[in-house]
Amino acid sequence: MKFYNIYFSPTGGTKKVATIVAKGMQLESEEINLMKEPDKITKVKFEKEDLCLVAVPSYGGRIPSVVTDMFRNVKADGTKAILAAVFGNRAIDDTLLELQDVLEASGFVCIAGMEAVAEHSLMHQFGTGRPDQQDEKELLEFAAKILQNSETQRIPAFPGNRPYREYNGVPLKPVANGKCTSCGLCAKECPAGAIPLTNPKMTDKDKCILVCTV
Repeated sequence: MKFYNIYFSPTGGTKKVATIVAKGMQLESEEINLMKEPDKITKVKFEKEDLCLVAVPSYGGRIPSVVTDMFRNVKADGTKAILAAVFGNRAIDDTLLELQDVLEASGFVCIAGMEAVAEHSLMHQFGTGRPDQQDEKELLEFAAKILQNSETQRIPAFPGNRPYREYNGVPLKPVANGKCTSCGLCAKECPAGAIPLTNPKMTDKDKCILVCTV
C-alpha cells in the first residue's frame, strides 16, 4: 500500500494542514504538490489498496477550479481518499461535497473528510498563526481515528448542496504596476494560467482565481 499526500496550497496554509494529517497517519507518504508539480498526479497509478489525502483550500465555499481540471485526467481504481477542506474566515459550504464528486468521478472512494482552519490568505488578522498547537493536536487525533477505521469506513455524507453555490471569484485581481520588469516569474507560478508569459503585465480576469501564490 502507498500513501499519497496530495495538496493544492497557494499560500502554505493547506500544506501545513496536510503535513500534520499525513504525520498523524503514521505512514510513509509520497507528496504531490499540485501547485509545483501539477502533472505529477496524472503519472501516478493509483491502486485499490492505496490511500490518499487530498487537501484543498475553500474559495467562496467551492474548490479551486484548477483542481477540478487537474483531476479530469486522473484514473484511480477504487483508491481510498481522505478529504480536507481548509478555510480562513467563512463556512466551507459545498467544498467537501464538490471535492467528493470530483474524486469519485476519477475512481476514488472517499472514506473521511475534515474542515481545518488556516490563516486567511488575504486578511491575515483572521486565523492568524493557524493551524496552531491545538489545531495540530486535534488533526493528529482525527488522523489516528481514520487510520484505525480505514478498512471498515463507510462513505460519509459530506455537508453541502447540489447544485453547488455559485462562485464568481472576488473583484480583486492582480495588476502590474510601474515596478514590473516583465521577468515572467508570476506567469510561471500562476496555476490558473491567468498571466501570459508573452505579456506578464496582463492578467486574464476570467481565468484568475486569486491564489495569492507565495
